[in-house]
Amino acid sequence: MLYSKDQILEMYFNQTPYGGTLWGVEAAAKGIFDKHVKDLSLAESALIAGLPGSPSRYSPFAHPDAAKARQELVLRRMLEQKWINEEQFKKARMEKLNYAFDSEGIRAPHFVFYIKEQLVEKYGNKKVSEGGLKVTTTLDLDIQNYAQTAVASEIAKLTKYRVSNGAVVITEPKTGQILAMVGSKDYMSEDIDGKYNVTTAMRQPGSSIKPLNYAVGLETGKVTAASIFNDGPVCFPQVNQKAYCPTNYGYHYYGVQTLRNSLASSLNIPAVKMLKLNGLEAFVASASAMGISTFKDPSQYGLSLTLGGGEVMMTDMATAFGVFANSGVRQDLSSILKVIDRNGETIDSYKYVPGERVLSRETSYLIQSILSDDGARSMVFGRGSMLNIKGHPEVAVKTGTTNDLRDNWTIGFSPDYVTVVWVGNNDNSKMSGIASGTTGASPIWHNIMTELMKDLPVKKWTLPAEMVGINVCNLTGFLPPEGGCDSHFEYFNKKYVPNKRVGLRQNVLIDKDTSNIVKFGEEKTNVEWQDHMAIEDVSGEFVCLDCPAVNPTPTP
Repeated sequence: MLYSKDQILEMYFNQTPYGGTLWGVEAAAKGIFDKHVKDLSLAESALIAGLPGSPSRYSPFAHPDAAKARQELVLRRMLEQKWINEEQFKKARMEKLNYAFDSEGIRAPHFVFYIKEQLVEKYGNKKVSEGGLKVTTTLDLDIQNYAQTAVASEIAKLTKYRVSNGAVVITEPKTGQILAMVGSKDYMSEDIDGKYNVTTAMRQPGSSIKPLNYAVGLETGKVTAASIFNDGPVCFPQVNQKAYCPTNYGYHYYGVQTLRNSLASSLNIPAVKMLKLNGLEAFVASASAMGISTFKDPSQYGLSLTLGGGEVMMTDMATAFGVFANSGVRQDLSSILKVIDRNGETIDSYKYVPGERVLSRETSYLIQSILSDDGARSMVFGRGSMLNIKGHPEVAVKTGTTNDLRDNWTIGFSPDYVTVVWVGNNDNSKMSGIASGTTGASPIWHNIMTELMKDLPVKKWTLPAEMVGINVCNLTGFLPPEGGCDSHFEYFNKKYVPNKRVGLRQNVLIDKDTSNIVKFGEEKTNVEWQDHMAIEDVSGEFVCLDCPAVNPTPTP
């Protein structure tokens, strides 16, 4: 049978895929703009005309920027071929496109398009665009709806702080299944580019990355939870660069602290000392093994990496914190349970595969214990803050805020859930006032975790058989010296239990002009050796505990 050109063109218009279940130009017009094709404007027609080349890539719902660029290309070609004039081109290009997309029609839209991209990657654009696939996902709609509401309601309270957006990922650590994905406060908000999925975007994690750094030191035995860090002013020399001199929030310093207190209270100086001791290569390798896919060449980073100087994705942070929740086993995220094709054949189904152990149970337990220790974080966050979930002392949590106030995180976990929350602005503009660990993301995280945990029994973290608990000196982290000292109870990996006693008196070099200890690298002339109550922290820095001036606070 021979067809005329008009018949061929008509069949092309009526049978070409325009994305998802939209087949034919009339279906595309109704599905995208809720109009008959005869009622489309030039601008709307140009957008639809650009879709058949790659319906998924140019979807105005999943990739609005790409769709707009494609539309402008079509309009420009029409101008070049004189189908339209310059005035029509400019008017169509500037016309605001009002999509018929109903945010209630597609629940969890960011997750839906996240799933679609996975399907396209696995089965190809043609098979997905043809439609007919029935996909069962891991999403829990009750959890999803609660999380979406929690984000929207809290962000509405933060406009005075110049905060316009928030995002959430919730997973089940034992399986890695994604239970909720909130990519923005409102998918349909044009003011914040709400279609942009922040959960898969690159953002700086602030201090929320610190537990991954400390885990390296605990795993290798370089430190224990009782190891001593001096939280005071310090500078780290750098090759061909100005020395790196990190500070704490508010330029306040806390002096001699254990690793437990340093991590739980998110002190910056100890974290940098920990990374210096671990080495960037070891940290990057361990973080990558735990699920951080964005840390590549260690030579591209500096010591600020432990304070959030790199970029991560929320989904990767969910995987990494899932390692802690899962006692050292990494479970990669999963989102699809079953795929059935248009013929009713099951072409894919979820099968649980045990993950890979990337941390020991002992190290994982220590991180679980530290991040759920309300007393250890109380010197910075106070007791009973929003980082606590009533009736569930096992819930562990870490906050993070970048120095420039562009990203604010709270990431917490229990044996059943990992919840990652971020607030900030899609345009990367600064917030004003979201600077502490208990504002911004934390109320969202607190409300979600409270809802998730409300009907669950307390599940204490399992103490590994290879852990032992002993009393150690508060000021050294080792066994109390012969003369005694104030001590506390701590758990240790059996391989790294302190087995020596360290005295509290040292012969140290004192700067007679300041009556304080001479730090390594300082050039002083008026000095003398004196006997003092002094200790050495893990970085090799000696700290005089009975000198007149200890850890002066610098003027910012």
